[in-house]
Amino acid sequence: MATPSAPGTTAAPGLDERHPPIRTRRVAFDWSKTPLHWVPGDPVATHIINSFHIVLPEGEKWFIQCVKDARPHIRDERLLAEIKGFIGQEMVHARSHQGVLDRLLEAGGIDVTRITGPAGQGNTERPARMAALKERSPRRWRRRLRFELAAVASIEHYTAVLGQWIMDNRRLDEAGVDPTMLDLLRWHGAEEVEHRSVVFDVYKAMGGGYLMRVAAWVVSLFFLYWALIGGSLFLLRQDPLVKGRVTLPRFLRAYRRSVRRGHVPGVFRLLLGEAPVYLRPGHHPSKICSTPQALDYLMRSPAARAAGYDPY
Repeated sequence: MATPSAPGTTAAPGLDERHPPIRTRRVAFDWSKTPLHWVPGDPVATHIINSFHIVLPEGEKWFIQCVKDARPHIRDERLLAEIKGFIGQEMVHARSHQGVLDRLLEAGGIDVTRITGPAGQGNTERPARMAALKERSPRRWRRRLRFELAAVASIEHYTAVLGQWIMDNRRLDEAGVDPTMLDLLRWHGAEEVEHRSVVFDVYKAMGGGYLMRVAAWVVSLFFLYWALIGGSLFLLRQDPLVKGRVTLPRFLRAYRRSVRRGHVPGVFRLLLGEAPVYLRPGHHPSKICSTPQALDYLMRSPAARAAGYDPY
């Protein structure tokens, strides 16, 4: 696999990689013709990526809550405009991935409510918890919010890197991946590249420092590992089309085959390989991935074109 965080291509004339315009594209996807195993012959690759569909709807809502909590404390008008675009994009992301859960996984006999239920309840309860904490101790509230923003910024680093990977990966096309799902993943990935700097900049504007960024990255690393490995095992064990008992050794053998085929990135290599990039003290998200490439895909995306939005 090519190094995901290789520097992006030279920016188009007039395009600021650090502050690109962030537009909301209200896309829609029709899942009626998408098979449950949308990576043909590779249920493991299918469900490793499906594990994102499980966590993203509520995860994106949490991202939005964190940024909304910080927004009244931001004075930079440009960053405020970027926050507005970020929130709009994340709302559409949450809705789009919820559609996969409702119309593809649930229709295929897979119940994910054991994961989505508690996550949704946590999002529902969070505003009241944060408000009570702010009333008791504004200092502790601010520290808690900074830590959550740092965790979101860490996850946003990985979603941008994965977005670049899926835009670059032609082996998915060669494998015959369902075109609707591939467009969802590439559209989402392109927008992750587009808004990759926003939460990091919000964290810095809220006074976030390096040590907290490192601590939050460690927590995020364990969450992403659980989401990718634990989530895919959870899905495979419910999949009515998977024959035989899904054991961890069997899963790992199939996972390694999927990585060799280029259907999924190497999870361990991805998570740990990005550490020297993200944990560099002078790191900024604008130094990775390629906004021009993201905008180029958004110009070609069937869903984005159908929505009538021109990214330029």
